[in-house]
Amino acid sequence: MTSAPALDSLQAALAYRFTNPVLLQDALTHKSFINEQKTTAGSHNERLEFVGDAVLSLVISEQLAALLPQSTEGVLSKHKARLVSESMLAQVARHLRLGDCLRLGRGEELSRGREKDSLLADALEALIAAVYLDGGLESSRRVVTGLLERELRQVVTQQHRPGEDDYKTQIQEWCQRRFDSLPSYAVVRESGPDHDKLFEVEVAVNGKVVGRGTGRSKKEAEQSAAKQALAEAGP
Repeated sequence: MTSAPALDSLQAALAYRFTNPVLLQDALTHKSFINEQKTTAGSHNERLEFVGDAVLSLVISEQLAALLPQSTEGVLSKHKARLVSESMLAQVARHLRLGDCLRLGRGEELSRGREKDSLLADALEALIAAVYLDGGLESSRRVVTGLLERELRQVVTQQHRPGEDDYKTQIQEWCQRRFDSLPSYAVVRESGPDHDKLFEVEVAVNGKVVGRGTGRSKKEAEQSAAKQALAEAGP
């Protein structure tokens, strides 16, 4: 059972408190947990995930249409695909520490299910559905826009297509086209004194390292890693 402090912390992070705590519990319950129980009490989150996917799609579509009134359907669809992608939702879920709150079966625990992008993204969609069923569309709209506020703001402040030397944007777009996911970056080594550090960064796609780069800042190293990844990826 998820602890009360963990549930309180999650609801505080959402800026939403559930009237019906059963909905919250169901959203956090993976089917592996129910399958291992000797009773049929409780539900897992797959049906909620189905509803949450629709609610998320609606809210993000509304927000993008309002924020980018001059954009074409193609541009809006591109932004939406990134915002609702599995990797983006998993990133948001990790920020919420959602994995710590999940109820998993032993098999998923042993296979580090709390860290899986797919499981985290599905749980977040289920959580959004639980908010919708508990508090209605306006409540779920507030929660979704709050969770993705930074990403929505970045969409608005993007004035033009980045230049040819913006390799991070290029590899991101390549990943979205090819895998419907986003690349992830990790600093694997830091060397040198504080005033003159050298960073080494790896970029991974679907858990596989596809590029490595170095730079005097993390941003520079990430661009270098993305450049190498693009060279390896080809057209």
